[in-house]
Amino acid sequence: MFSKTKPMKKIIFSMLGSFFFLTSHSFGIELNMYYPVAVGGPLTKIVDGMVDEFERKNPDVKVNAIYAGNYNDARIKALAALKSGKPAQLSVMFSIDIYELIEQDAIVPFDDLVSTYEDKAWLYSFYPTLMENGVTDGKVWGIPFQRSTIVMYYNKDLFRKAGLNPNKPPKTWSELVSYGKKIKNSTNSWGVMIPSTGYPYWMFGALTMQNDQVLMNGDGNETYFNHPSVIGALQYWHDLGNKHKVMPSGTIEWGTLRKNFLEQKTAIMWHSTGNLTTVKKNAKFDFGVAMLPESKRRGTPTGGGNFYIFKKSSAAEKKASMRLIKFMTSPEQAAHWSMATGYMGVSPASYQTSALTNYVKEFPPALVARDQLEFATAELSTFQTGRVRKLLDDAIQSALTGEKTPSSALTNAQKNADRLLKRYR
Repeated sequence: MFSKTKPMKKIIFSMLGSFFFLTSHSFGIELNMYYPVAVGGPLTKIVDGMVDEFERKNPDVKVNAIYAGNYNDARIKALAALKSGKPAQLSVMFSIDIYELIEQDAIVPFDDLVSTYEDKAWLYSFYPTLMENGVTDGKVWGIPFQRSTIVMYYNKDLFRKAGLNPNKPPKTWSELVSYGKKIKNSTNSWGVMIPSTGYPYWMFGALTMQNDQVLMNGDGNETYFNHPSVIGALQYWHDLGNKHKVMPSGTIEWGTLRKNFLEQKTAIMWHSTGNLTTVKKNAKFDFGVAMLPESKRRGTPTGGGNFYIFKKSSAAEKKASMRLIKFMTSPEQAAHWSMATGYMGVSPASYQTSALTNYVKEFPPALVARDQLEFATAELSTFQTGRVRKLLDDAIQSALTGEKTPSSALTNAQKNADRLLKRYR
């Protein structure tokens, strides 16, 4: 009797062991994804919801979204984790981090991870302008996700009080000044505010593009900070506050500008389209969204974050990361992301989904950032990006505060940028 039941006990214990293993290890791969939260709004809840849906459809993969502050924080924390031996498989980081990440041998090109026709088609399904900051040396290193352009938010109620047509926002630099003066003289609000902390180089990239000059070449090893059109753009920015008096003089905080706009302290603000949904939910007045005004042409840099896959992850982890990124950037998820946040849908297909098609019919401002891609350029990105960017940020702020003239500030920044980039040419 005992000899007959012994094999059965072994089978039962084996089955129980398998059951406990499966229930305690219901997934086969665990991914750590570093994620920045650069603008306001419940972004963490939105990302968590998308990750939850991915995990339901991919029960063999667990994703830990690690929220790491702004873009700089995300890069620093992700790279620190890699250097300390902690596992990190992928991250959303600045699209402009590409050269630093390549130089540190931290990431792999997506070209090495795609093999099927469908994968290759997906790789080139995004808006070409959004891909500019993710491609170098003929390879794709970053996939667009949390992407934006700078748009002009304006208070239609304040326009009406100033006798301005609320459906005709300023289209040129001169109109921005004249509108600003009318608003300033007719209301208790400033005419316009352009943030000059946080990401001053980004706002400046819009002004220089509008003056028909980019800030760097496509190889990341040369800048044009002392070009006459670049100096002219900084002079105009300075004059908005110091000569025309339509904007506060000195610097304007990135982090509090949206609050100032919602409290009607300014009639116009330049800011990321990533604030659109939050402004829509919280504005107690009639507002509009428009493309940025032109000088010689319209212009804005693209902005925001790309997905990157870290080189130190295993082959299986890279494949799982690809599945996650393809899910997050799929037309349906990109449409959901755009509606929930205000960031752009990153592919033409996202705007062909029924959800986003219906949304933009009801809320046309959601199309402004996408339509502005026609006039957009890549965001400032070079080797030694952090140091080069700081040179420009410091030059901008020194000119806006009156410490230096735009010409001397930018000439000095160019001299130091040349010193940093010389060895990459």
